[in-house]
Amino acid sequence: MAGKYYEELEVGQRFMHGATRTITETDNVLFSGLTMNTQPLHMDEEFAKRTAFGQRIVNGIFTFGVVVGITVAELTEGTIVANLGYEKVNHPNPVFAGDTIRVETEVLEKRPSASKPDRGVVRLRHTGYKQNDDVVVEIERAVMFLKREAA
Repeated sequence: MAGKYYEELEVGQRFMHGATRTITETDNVLFSGLTMNTQPLHMDEEFAKRTAFGQRIVNGIFTFGVVVGITVAELTEGTIVANLGYEKVNHPNPVFAGDTIRVETEVLEKRPSASKPDRGVVRLRHTGYKQNDDVVVEIERAVMFLKREAA
């Protein structure tokens, strides 16, 4: 598998993920429509022109999903049991159509599972940046990873 096993992760370890993603207007409008988010900041250019942003901003939940998704191939693909939770989600800067997102992950904590000896829990921080290095989302996440000997 491309993902990391519990034993391959160490507290303080950082991953600069190789994949990036340019966000399009279609991504934003489609995601907002599919999720029934009618916020005019995402859907209505004329409304958004009159806001502090001066244009539509990308749906933050979409940005969140892209940032987590970028990490999958190098970190969790085939080596996790489940996401246990997300916390401390911050969106310090907006994303606009045309911005390109890159991601860095830091391992914050890890511990073996108390009830399942074939797995362990790892807390990660994903930080999403756009092309000018502005941070667009910070996410802390708890993930249950498989141990290598269980594979």
